[in-house]
Amino acid sequence: MSQKQSSVLLIYTGGTIGMKEDPVNQALRPFDFSALMEEVPELRKFDLRIDSYTFDPLIDSSDVEPAMWQELASLIRDNYSKYDGFVVLHGTDTMAYSASALSFMLEGLAKPVIFTGSQLPIGRPRTDGKENLISSVEIAGAKAPDGSPMVPEVCIFFNSLLLRGNRSTKVDATGFEAFRSPNLPPLAEAGIDIRYNTDIIRRPPAGAFKAHCPLDTRVSILKVHPGITRQVVEDILLGSLTRAVIIETYGCGNAPSRSWFLDIVRESAARGKILLNVTQCLRGNVNMDLYATGKALKDAGVLCGGDITTESALGKLFFLMGNNNDNESVKAALEKDLRGEMSN
Repeated sequence: MSQKQSSVLLIYTGGTIGMKEDPVNQALRPFDFSALMEEVPELRKFDLRIDSYTFDPLIDSSDVEPAMWQELASLIRDNYSKYDGFVVLHGTDTMAYSASALSFMLEGLAKPVIFTGSQLPIGRPRTDGKENLISSVEIAGAKAPDGSPMVPEVCIFFNSLLLRGNRSTKVDATGFEAFRSPNLPPLAEAGIDIRYNTDIIRRPPAGAFKAHCPLDTRVSILKVHPGITRQVVEDILLGSLTRAVIIETYGCGNAPSRSWFLDIVRESAARGKILLNVTQCLRGNVNMDLYATGKALKDAGVLCGGDITTESALGKLFFLMGNNNDNESVKAALEKDLRGEMSN
């Protein structure tokens, strides 16, 4: 008996990849995804049913808000039983934030959700959009010999690399190698064939799929820097409307040792705020037991973020706080690896 034809839902949220140059005035306009096969005829070679859905209005990447993630999670939830995989076309500027957030919102995910985009519009001669789109669709529909999806995760595909979404960050504003996953190897690499790194691909856990749409966005980010003032630290760490703060520290988790800085951190923790230490470095991890300044933060009530990215930390906090009103429970879950976002 032949296997059922795989199906993929292509979701266009906005971004450069879906733009095409008007032949009359050269203005960039979104192309009609109902005519996708005419625009990208290479997709006909796959034994896939490809449907499309376009956000209305389209969302520029720099205008992405958590409400868009909620709409996207709901759309995937409502179509989950109808498709074998999903491809999300998204602007590059906030793609790592969106992929990270969706990885937490989609619990028990057993199907691929592949984010992709491009640095050049898909209608341009040298566009990277076609290759990114074609490979993303192929991966979204790919099955293992036992019929299970090859990559049942939220991922980013860009410039021949498939990266875990909540491990990714944008590293180049103009080059085609726009995304990297500094602390985790690619889940797959596209060359002549697509080579899957099956040893690190997460398999779906036991339990039914569920989309968690509630999000609590009362999170601020404090980036430590030379010359940071007491007023700035107070405004962020003691803000009355802030429930959690991501503290981007130096190196392995170090921050100023000045008494006023640590006093503010202690007061913030005493007020019950959730404080998470992440490194400013592209690679490596926070180790708050290594140096005295890191130990001082730990003693003051700051949690260790390990090797989590800022984008992933933000999405994780939004998700955990949106589904739990108790800060102590959030803190306990924050240092655990929930979706492959941090090393054990």
